[in-house]
Amino acid sequence: MRNQQDVIVVGGGMVGAATALGLAKLGLKVALLEKNPLPEFSKNAPYDVRISAISVASVALLEKLGAWQAIEQMRVWAYDGLATWEIDGFNTAFHAAELGLDKLGFMVENNVIQIGLWQALQTYPNCVQAVGFQHISANSQQGIWTLTLDNQQQFAAPLVIACDGANSQVRNWAGIGLTSWQYRQHCLLAVVKTSLPPQTATWQQFFPSGPRAFLPLADDNGCIVWYDSPQRIQQLQQMSSAALSSEIDQCFPTRLCEVEVINHASFPLTRQHAQHYFRNGIVLVGDSAHTINPLAGQGVNLGFKDVKALLEIAEQAARKGQSFADVEWLKQYERQRKMDNLVMQTGMDIFYKAFKTDLLPVKALRNLALIVAERATPLKKRALKYALGL
Repeated sequence: MRNQQDVIVVGGGMVGAATALGLAKLGLKVALLEKNPLPEFSKNAPYDVRISAISVASVALLEKLGAWQAIEQMRVWAYDGLATWEIDGFNTAFHAAELGLDKLGFMVENNVIQIGLWQALQTYPNCVQAVGFQHISANSQQGIWTLTLDNQQQFAAPLVIACDGANSQVRNWAGIGLTSWQYRQHCLLAVVKTSLPPQTATWQQFFPSGPRAFLPLADDNGCIVWYDSPQRIQQLQQMSSAALSSEIDQCFPTRLCEVEVINHASFPLTRQHAQHYFRNGIVLVGDSAHTINPLAGQGVNLGFKDVKALLEIAEQAARKGQSFADVEWLKQYERQRKMDNLVMQTGMDIFYKAFKTDLLPVKALRNLALIVAERATPLKKRALKYALGL
């Protein structure tokens, strides 16, 4: 039997679960479909390598959705500053106090955010969930999408929201194309124990091969982010934890001190942007619509900005007795989010390319720019507010 809904959300990760939760809170009948088993959390387990720097604006959304309290009770770590530099003495540093805030955001494991959102969903009987299936197929007839899981369970709705990631199958159903390219760089993530006291600031230094960054976590924990060529990252990924620890000690700024690698993983850097954010009764949210160079940690925060915009539009439509699945409402969502995401993508690309070249005049200019940015307080505040979604 078909399970008739107002909307189907495909993908139950951070962005998908937040979207489904927000729509359920508005009283819509929602189906949330997640292919993979849900993660589990133990406070005694080491940190997962998939960690996001959640901005205060994203935290505000999670609070409004009723999920942040559960997330906070698991494992989060506040950060109040960030710094970037290439040559010591030529740096730009941002502090929460510059905006009258006590923090810029939190370092949180992606799994923890996902679990908190799914816990909040359990109080909404108007959101049905299907978790752990092998195959999903789709058919559209007379303005209604019917999705079939493992040739058995079926869900139908006039609108499908794609939250199934960068390689979105749902986006392909809609026939939406991509503009994309590879950065010819990979990224190594490593959860480490440090010899430092607990830190509250994140930083990154630029090298000819790419940036190297540190994300603070609770107690003596931290996360190392190392950008480099695919060959170099593959070499690092194949090292033992002890050998990788030694390599980090040698190659990172001395402010890091000694580290002990607990676990690590790597992934390629890509940029892609959907040519449309909706088509044929399908809407793209988060990574299905856009991926970005992770230099400034904006990936999931942009996804949450998509969620916030979509929920606000759904609420406006409901007040007028209309469905936000109507084309005019979806056009409004695309207008709000597509340009903002493109601006952020382009800004990160300019930053990336400016620090990629080793030509002396360019090197001098970019380090001068960091000094100017450090001293231009109004400019710093505007940049920081924009990055935080304020």
